[in-house]
Amino acid sequence: MEFRLLGRVGAATGAGELQLGPAKRRSVLAALLLKANSPVSVEQLIDTVWDATPPAHARTVVQGHVSRLRALLSSAGAGEHGVGLMTRGPSYVFEVPETLLDTHRFEGLARRGRSRQRPADAVADLGEALALWQGPALDGTAPSTSLRAAAQALEEARLEVTESLAGAYERLGDRASAVAVLQAETAAHPLRESLAEALVVALDRAGRRSDALDHYHRTRRLLADELGIDPGPGLRGAYEAVLCGGAAGAPKAAEREGTRSGAEPGPAKESAAPGGAGPRLLPRGVRGFLGRDAELDTLDQITGAGTLALVTGPAGVGKTALALHWAHRAQSRYPDGTLFADLRGFGGVPAEPAETVREFLLALGVPARGLPESAASAAALYRELTAERALLIVLDNARGTDQLRPLLPAGTGSAVLVTSRTRLGGLIVEELARPLPLDVLGPAPAAALLAAAVGEERVAAEPEAADRLARLCDGLPLALRITAAQLAARPHWRLADLAAELADEQRRLALLSLDDAEDSGVAAALRITVQGLAPEAVRLFALLGVVPGPDLDRYAAAALLDRPPAVAAEALDRLAGAHLVTEHAPGRYSLHDLVRLYARGLVTDDGALLRLLDSCTATALAASLAAEPGEKPCCVLPQGAADLPVRTFADRDAALRWYAAERENLAAAVTAARAAGHDDRAWRLVVLQWPYVLWSVRDGWAPLLEQALEASRRLDDPAAESRVRALLGWVLTREGRLSEALAQLELAPALAARAHDPSSEAIALINLAVALDADGVTDTSLHHVTRAVRLAREADDVLTELLALQHRTYQLLARGDIAAAERCTAYALALDDHGVTTGLGVMRRATLRLSRGEALLALGEREGAEMCARQALAEATRQDFQEGVNRARSQLAALGRPVAPPVRPEGDDRSVLSP
Repeated sequence: MEFRLLGRVGAATGAGELQLGPAKRRSVLAALLLKANSPVSVEQLIDTVWDATPPAHARTVVQGHVSRLRALLSSAGAGEHGVGLMTRGPSYVFEVPETLLDTHRFEGLARRGRSRQRPADAVADLGEALALWQGPALDGTAPSTSLRAAAQALEEARLEVTESLAGAYERLGDRASAVAVLQAETAAHPLRESLAEALVVALDRAGRRSDALDHYHRTRRLLADELGIDPGPGLRGAYEAVLCGGAAGAPKAAEREGTRSGAEPGPAKESAAPGGAGPRLLPRGVRGFLGRDAELDTLDQITGAGTLALVTGPAGVGKTALALHWAHRAQSRYPDGTLFADLRGFGGVPAEPAETVREFLLALGVPARGLPESAASAAALYRELTAERALLIVLDNARGTDQLRPLLPAGTGSAVLVTSRTRLGGLIVEELARPLPLDVLGPAPAAALLAAAVGEERVAAEPEAADRLARLCDGLPLALRITAAQLAARPHWRLADLAAELADEQRRLALLSLDDAEDSGVAAALRITVQGLAPEAVRLFALLGVVPGPDLDRYAAAALLDRPPAVAAEALDRLAGAHLVTEHAPGRYSLHDLVRLYARGLVTDDGALLRLLDSCTATALAASLAAEPGEKPCCVLPQGAADLPVRTFADRDAALRWYAAERENLAAAVTAARAAGHDDRAWRLVVLQWPYVLWSVRDGWAPLLEQALEASRRLDDPAAESRVRALLGWVLTREGRLSEALAQLELAPALAARAHDPSSEAIALINLAVALDADGVTDTSLHHVTRAVRLAREADDVLTELLALQHRTYQLLARGDIAAAERCTAYALALDDHGVTTGLGVMRRATLRLSRGEALLALGEREGAEMCARQALAEATRQDFQEGVNRARSQLAALGRPVAPPVRPEGDDRSVLSP
């Protein structure tokens, strides 16, 4: 299976091309693939599909496209290739091995080609990379700003590879091919100066001096005419080199090509051995340092005379390696020397600031006998000596601001670079430190790190296994280096063999440790980090191992701790400050798999999971009541549920947003509840999501509901089983799986009757009638709805009675009994719904008004029909009930009173039927 972005956006299997459909769907796929294996919010997808103001139903359209992409992938057997389109809270994640992306293969070939020493190998790899292109990038998608920017970035990368290929041809001595490659691209990009510069040099080296001069002058005129500018120094220098016989052209081109292949640029190499009498205390840099180009560029930008840069990140992420690599490159900028100290903030005995100051004074030339005796005097001398100097000072592995203050230089000529596992907010506030958070490596740099350690050939032979190893290591450089060491020590092992070993969560941390170093490895690094935390944060960290979902908020943390949310929020913030959890969205925290595995081994509170499940259940109940005010609760809290603080919801939208954000967490909680024998929590956690199911019914809910059904049957609880079967049957009906739906719905009413729950029985009967009526209204379905009306009325459940009467009206209209339908709607609209002004109650009234208008129009009462349609339109518009809006507009148009062209959004799954 493969996915293409370099040309017309597409996907294909061995059986052929997948039929993706319209441009908007291709746009959604392109946006997901451009951020493969990362969350993409619905808002981002909307911006991708519509460049201007999106329509009101944009979210629904995007969800529809996602549903269709899922169905397409499922039919193509995408799961067998490790491909899936997942929902993560309010976002979607397109999970795909990067080897299936043409962009990933292009980047890998380009990187390998640029690093090749033999020109022939470089030509082969770079040519293969360019051969992956089958047209303009992201062809066939909507012309939105975000996609245009992404396509431009991909085109820029292609042009850079083209320039590298021309350079490789030059080094190979095939100057004609170099000219041919560049001429084709300059024709397409006549204003790109780097291409023009390279072509001028290539033409001159090919003995075509006049052509080289001619091309320069044509480009100069074009720049002046189109942009009003003169050629830049690069193109102008190439022209001057041609005039001088080519003497200056070759070194310049070689310098640029060397930069792309990883060599240091320019005549003044920053990595050259520094001169001068100043101290040079930097230890040797880490061998095999790869990637981090963006971070190195950021350090170049934020670090300079008089500045303090702060690199932070979790244990093992490579903070020290980055700092040393950058410092070795940059130290020649600081003529008075480079100071370095490992402050041992995490591991070993922390360095005393006074002792570090003494070491720095010695390095700065103070004789041992001249060192001040007191720490205050030594610090004063240090400030005096640094006041007029230009030093680079690297302070590694700092724990706190107090450890750093005495080591900061005076004056404005020096630069300081600090690394720490904690955020050191005090340093940012007091010293205006410029932070650089360091995250784990992405898939491509992680695979490159493995290749550098075990050999490119070994990784190239098993690219999918290499990607899996990178994922199992969470992209953590420390874990990746240990993994590489394991492979280097076992040359007969395949990468897939070690990946299979690491996949065992019980052994993964043990495998990611060093045999010859007791205090080295991922677990040891995490242990040292945790040891320095406050007691409440340590306790919370130990409980995170029971969290089944991908993230948590302060209410979930409060349930784990059995403490107030404010205390939990402070503990979460401390864990985030130590980079043990990540605040990936405001108030939402996640942790990497390796951290989760370590925390799982620390759990000592057996009641933590049950408290978390009870918190989820209580919050889901509160959300259901806020989302659909006036509806009777579909269940109550289980017996013995913990009394915990519960989130409150300001309105219906807030409740639905919570459902969207927590969907994956709730699904994981259901699985965890069943595994722990808490079936009474499991089925509730599913059915309490019914308001959200209502608005996204075709979003794959059946498997979760089947889990709830198994839980309810194990409890032998007819009330629970009835609720689950009614909801599952309704979902299956909406999915068009009628025989499966009827198998569930035919059992639900009797179960509700056994449980003496008339409201539940009424809903089950209505849903059963809906399924039966899919093939035409029958006497049986009429009887079910008639009984449902009576049951709801006896239970004083007005909203369920409205639902039953709504479907009763539909049946009467379908059978042509117009007068009865008019009487039914008149009765229904006269019912007292206790002032419900939002949610399903209003939408059911809007639907009943539309049915009444249809009946009145058939009876010749046009004025009454118009009034009903206008009232329904107002109600449906306020509720964003698009189906009702469309029907109302259609009715008004039929009456000769059009409001606006009817809007029929693609994929609108909303219904006024209550499951």
